[in-house]
Amino acid sequence: MPLALFALTLSAFAIGTTEFVIVGLIPTISEQLQVSLPSAGLLVSLYALGVAVGAPVLTALTGRLPRKTLLLALMLLFTLGNLLAWQAPGYGTLIVARVLTGLAHGVFFSVGSTIATGLVSRDKAASAIAIMFAGLTVALVTGVPLGTWIGQHYGWRETFLVVSGLGLLALIGSACLIPAKLAHSAPPVWREQLQVLTARPLLKVYAKTALGYGGTFTAFTFLSPILQQISGFTPNQVSLLLLGYGVSVAFGNLWGGRLADRLGPVVALRRLFAGLALVLLLLTFTAHHTWLAALTVLIWGAFAFGNVPALQVRVVQQAQRYAPAAVDVASGLNIAAFNIGIALGSMVGGMTVEHLGLANTPWIGAVIVSLAWLLTCAPKRKLRLQHQPV
Repeated sequence: MPLALFALTLSAFAIGTTEFVIVGLIPTISEQLQVSLPSAGLLVSLYALGVAVGAPVLTALTGRLPRKTLLLALMLLFTLGNLLAWQAPGYGTLIVARVLTGLAHGVFFSVGSTIATGLVSRDKAASAIAIMFAGLTVALVTGVPLGTWIGQHYGWRETFLVVSGLGLLALIGSACLIPAKLAHSAPPVWREQLQVLTARPLLKVYAKTALGYGGTFTAFTFLSPILQQISGFTPNQVSLLLLGYGVSVAFGNLWGGRLADRLGPVVALRRLFAGLALVLLLLTFTAHHTWLAALTVLIWGAFAFGNVPALQVRVVQQAQRYAPAAVDVASGLNIAAFNIGIALGSMVGGMTVEHLGLANTPWIGAVIVSLAWLLTCAPKRKLRLQHQPV
């Protein structure tokens, strides 16, 4: 694999860290900026909305720009956004910084996949994309707990300073290693792109994605407060639990991919959504018992992101059938659906904390994931032609 590919992996690692590290910093930010937990949770929602807008809209608008130029501009925006978060004088500026970095995130993963496949031969395309996306997994395993630890010991601002340093390294690596001339196919016309919004099977996949992740982030957004205020863990212990959660996510991704290969994406999603809903429901009861809560969180990690491969495979399958000229746009919309789910889930979690209490977020999340499971189990509609007598 070419070294340029690892520049993309480093970029994905930096982006994944800044997306998810906020979960571990919510109690600290809430206390230092003197805002409520639901208000601090909005930093997750607004970032996700930035990704949701950036993935399909900005990808389409920047379709004619040279790939390397666009990538460097994205990493520069990402780095500046995190520097703004580091120097944010208050809550409002921090919101602006999160939205800016979210916009860069959305376009990066749409464009980065194309660049990654252009760096290798066709028979290694899937492996190249997997290596790039490994940066997200590594971010969950190491970047998030490390960033949380930095925030707890040195302040949340310093976490964003470190992430901006990662963004600068990724920017330099991309500038030096990624070739200037990359294969760049012409973007599909608007009529072809709109097909991904009108095909019912694709809309069904987007709904599953949004509901599945909405349910997860209803509770995950407030995982640190749950573990500290309900389960009784110290901030240092929460950092270690987030590390364990990240390792569990890494294994869950591999397991979910193999399950989808063996059973097919639809059957795999039925099992994964069912398991995820049950684990979230279980956390409602185990959160009050220290070690049971820790065990439940580790099991949760295996299910939380295990459905990613199946969802991505399914959206590509359906796009190839119903919108073959806009498969990349359909994939970008699924990334948007992930983040719409994250945004809505964290908002629902914030309202749950405000009106029902922190301990109720897991079972509310389980209900939302159950909707994704029901949608996956719904029978296909078949068009039946009936001959009417004349």
